[in-house]
Amino acid sequence: MKRTITFILYLLFIDILSATTFHIGTRYPIKSIKEAVRLSSGNDSIIIHKGTYRENNIVITHPIIVIGIGAPIIDGENKYELFIISSKNVFIKGLHFKNSGCSALNDYASIKIINSSNVSVIENQIDNAYFAIHVSNSNFCTIKNNIINGLRKQEQTTGNGIHLWKCSNFLIEGNAITNHRDGIYFEFVTDSRIQKNSSENNIRYGLHFMFSHNDEYYNNLFQNNGAGVAVMYSKNVMMKYNTFKYNWGASSYGLLLKDISDSYISSNIFSKNTVGIYMEGSNRININKSSFQENGWAIKVQSNCDENKFHDNNFYGNTFDVSTNGYSSPNKFYNNYWDKYEGYDMNKDGIGDVPYHPVSLYSRIIENTPGTLFLLKSFVILLLDTTEKSLPTLIPENLKDTRPLIKPLVI
Repeated sequence: MKRTITFILYLLFIDILSATTFHIGTRYPIKSIKEAVRLSSGNDSIIIHKGTYRENNIVITHPIIVIGIGAPIIDGENKYELFIISSKNVFIKGLHFKNSGCSALNDYASIKIINSSNVSVIENQIDNAYFAIHVSNSNFCTIKNNIINGLRKQEQTTGNGIHLWKCSNFLIEGNAITNHRDGIYFEFVTDSRIQKNSSENNIRYGLHFMFSHNDEYYNNLFQNNGAGVAVMYSKNVMMKYNTFKYNWGASSYGLLLKDISDSYISSNIFSKNTVGIYMEGSNRININKSSFQENGWAIKVQSNCDENKFHDNNFYGNTFDVSTNGYSSPNKFYNNYWDKYEGYDMNKDGIGDVPYHPVSLYSRIIENTPGTLFLLKSFVILLLDTTEKSLPTLIPENLKDTRPLIKPLVI
């Protein structure tokens, strides 16, 4: 066994010694990135020095390290793709990609990764790209600490910032993404983690994923996006410590959940969105330890949602706390703080002695007749809600917090 380990280490040592480093720049014999890639072999390194390189369709098909010194610019002149990677063990760092081409037929990207594994794209800047980083059919890759700023044209002529299709075991961390169609897009992506990213001012969604199971989202900021964040047709999703802010518009949400099941949403902040969370066809989701503050609607939960739990959350400053379109609700609310709760606590245990009904009659009316929103805060609406609280007939009787908290939670 010892001889085998010694032999493997010897081979690795020989492999490192045999690797070549190619320098590219005006002061060096090699001026072309393509030429350096052509001359290189497995595990070689390419150092690109400061300057502007108008090269395109640079194809990498073997393990290699590419590092930029002084943020060299790779300029696609608004016509071409830049790096196309189809290999394992590729490392790209410190480059400034700009002006890759746009095509209605092809998903042009500054960095395209296809059928690859163990690819790392770290600390690059990508400007004016159709798709910034486009990945398909790849696994065990890292996209970290990149600054990505898109074209922000129309939705149909702008691609996504980080786009993954049919991938697994990815780490997407510390990226700043603006002005794309969707900041981060997942489709058929499993066992991956998105953390510490900011996705702001994108045309459609800050984050959009579909058919993507067993993924985790931690400590991300999704702010000022056209439609917020959309999570669709997925299961076993973990979302914690994220912030959803300033997603305003007629069809905007902090977080849209459609056909999601068996997931966990905890310790998030939903602030100043049209709707904090909108749920449709979603089941067995645990939503807790989150703050809903100054939203139009904190939560809209449709009648086709079942067995969801809302507990240990804070609701304050929302125009409407909860809205639904049904007359019954098979979901549970308990141990939440509601700033509109007017109950009492005779035994001083911190829990209200009477349940709280977060759905108002007026919210039900708006659900069916949106035009009545102009009556908000009028005396007529105050009278309607007061009457409904005294003689409830139209709001779901079983949609209530059975243990409302008197004081807000420290979250």
